[in-house]
Amino acid sequence: MTNDDTVLDSPDPSVAEHVRRYLATGGGSGYREGGVTNLILTHRGRRTGRLHRTGLFYGKDGERYVLVASGSGITHTHPQWYLNLVADPEVEVQILAERFTVRARAAEGVERERLWALMTELAPIYHSYEARSRRVIPVVVLERVEP
Repeated sequence: MTNDDTVLDSPDPSVAEHVRRYLATGGGSGYREGGVTNLILTHRGRRTGRLHRTGLFYGKDGERYVLVASGSGITHTHPQWYLNLVADPEVEVQILAERFTVRARAAEGVERERLWALMTELAPIYHSYEARSRRVIPVVVLERVEP
């Protein structure tokens, strides 16, 4: 990702406001949103090649970061950010004021179940998202890419 790329914030106004507030304060406002730690994910659109950014709850598993591609459970398709990660797994995250590159992958099998339990403990709302979705909600593992 280059510094001259224009980045599009989430089309959801409340998420876009959260991202702008988080970035403006280095996470001072928005890091703990909804009672859970949040990061900013910058990813490239699989069709357009444009950069997009969104704010997401995250958990930690050792040195790895964990996301849930729930889409708030309101649709029966995966969120766009998740589909973009599948197409191009090297993305940027910001946690508080620190920005770094990670490689994303979907957890599977026993690992997914363990990380799902971790994330639903951090954010029990994921249980209700799961109940109203007809899909298996992906759990995403982010691992730092060394410079």
